[in-house]
Amino acid sequence: MTTDTSPTATTPGTAAPTAPAAPAAPALPSAGHRTDEPVAMTHRQVLEALSGILLGMFVSILATSLVSSSLPRIITDLGGSQSAFTWVVTATLLTTTVTTPIWGKLADLFDRKMLIQVALVVSVLSSALAGISQTTGQLIAARALQGIGAGGLTALATVLIADIISPRERGRYMGYTGAIMALGMIGGPLIGGIVTDGPGWRWNFFFGLPFAVAAIIVLQRTLHLAPRARRLVRIDYAGAALLSLGIATLLLWITFVGDQFAWGSWQTAAMVGGSLALLALAVLVEHRAAEPIIPLRLFRNRTLVLSVIASISVGIALFGTSVFLSQYMQLARGKTPTQSGLMTIPMVTGMVLASTLSGRYITRSGRYKRFMVAGASMLSIGLALMGTIHYDTNFTLVAVYMALLGAGVGMLMQNLVLAVQNTLDVQDIGAGTATVAFFRSLGGTVGVSVLGAVLGSRVGDLIVEGLVKIGIDPSALGGSGSALPDLATLPGPVRVVVESAFGDGIAELFLLAVPVALVSLVAVLLLREVPLGTRSGAELRAEAGTSDAVAAETASVHA
Repeated sequence: MTTDTSPTATTPGTAAPTAPAAPAAPALPSAGHRTDEPVAMTHRQVLEALSGILLGMFVSILATSLVSSSLPRIITDLGGSQSAFTWVVTATLLTTTVTTPIWGKLADLFDRKMLIQVALVVSVLSSALAGISQTTGQLIAARALQGIGAGGLTALATVLIADIISPRERGRYMGYTGAIMALGMIGGPLIGGIVTDGPGWRWNFFFGLPFAVAAIIVLQRTLHLAPRARRLVRIDYAGAALLSLGIATLLLWITFVGDQFAWGSWQTAAMVGGSLALLALAVLVEHRAAEPIIPLRLFRNRTLVLSVIASISVGIALFGTSVFLSQYMQLARGKTPTQSGLMTIPMVTGMVLASTLSGRYITRSGRYKRFMVAGASMLSIGLALMGTIHYDTNFTLVAVYMALLGAGVGMLMQNLVLAVQNTLDVQDIGAGTATVAFFRSLGGTVGVSVLGAVLGSRVGDLIVEGLVKIGIDPSALGGSGSALPDLATLPGPVRVVVESAFGDGIAELFLLAVPVALVSLVAVLLLREVPLGTRSGAELRAEAGTSDAVAAETASVHA
């Protein structure tokens, strides 16, 4: 990193002797930039700064991946239902979704290094609380807090990478991010399964704590960003509150409709109407706010709008498959949590390889749209193929389908962010990046909620139908189909019925996601490819600061 030589950091004795230089000094702090010539970081400096960021990403991935293979066991042990299973996941996704744009906006206002360390501290505390939970309610609350930290890590890691690496060079470092993703997403479910089968599932929540502490220390020692000038900050609390309440109300309605109350009931009218009213108010507040959480001017950017549309299906595929694949492996195929973790490796491998290889080619060629089109196509095909699986489908076929689905997500997810960052003003990088992440998380959150509600209803119906066909009273499951079954305790014929119900029910969820993926394919096809920039965010801010200084100096001379 370059050293600060702005007038705010120099003494009068070291200032340039030219007369016009002195009057320009007061204009610089308001610009919030350095006036020295921008110097690109060396490969070693980038790796050092990247190390702490990647550790933070690893902690964020572990928060989800470690428990993905053990959630069926966790909910069974705590006596939870399918609704509780869905909300353990949805609570994290909800708070991640609503806080991601807030973290992104804060990244444009405050010290980004300090913010990512705060996010890590929140992750540490929430993981500890989740590990000592005694009920599904306590677990859901702890996971909601964990989502706040994950929202910060999701937004800030991507923004910081944009700070230190130019768009054109970013693909060069995809291998490192790919390795971290592989380690977290492949190792996480496997380690989570081993821990669950060994000392118990509670230790899954404590496993990531040392990595979070290490990330805080490494970031403090290796990440050196130029100091940001102080300026008046107005946080849009009203916009954040309205956005959070609107989305939360909508998700609560999705969870309870058809179970606690009818689709055409007054509760539906109140919750849907209230949600739409809150979101409309949020848009109005964002339009008038001095520092909006999601600046509405960003939606004039064609690339951002199309990337937001495409990100929705990525969120459904990324979060939905990780949630429901664990149920498929354990409740449809009768595997242990450890085996479940191992059996999801094909999807993660496809995602990591596609992300890494496409990133390297993008760095060499500067072309990225072809990979996004290929990714959206593979995502659509992969979801359609996953919609054909049953509880007894040959696992080799399932592995191929998962690998194809993972490759689609890998080629699409990071490149959507890259395309947006490449077309935004440097001062909007944080908010723009967080906006894409926000809608990706929103797609995943709503998707998991909707698909979870559909699965709970559909599996119940399929189990009843299956039991009747084999001449067994449905009350053989204890009179309630709401609690997740423990397959080991079921008689042979009943177990087959339950496995078949979960296999077919989960397959139907993948088919429901196909139309959304096709919409994303159309959005990607409409994207205009813009040549990738060759300067990092830090360099662009430094250059902008120099331009502001020259303009201020010229104005003072003419005055």
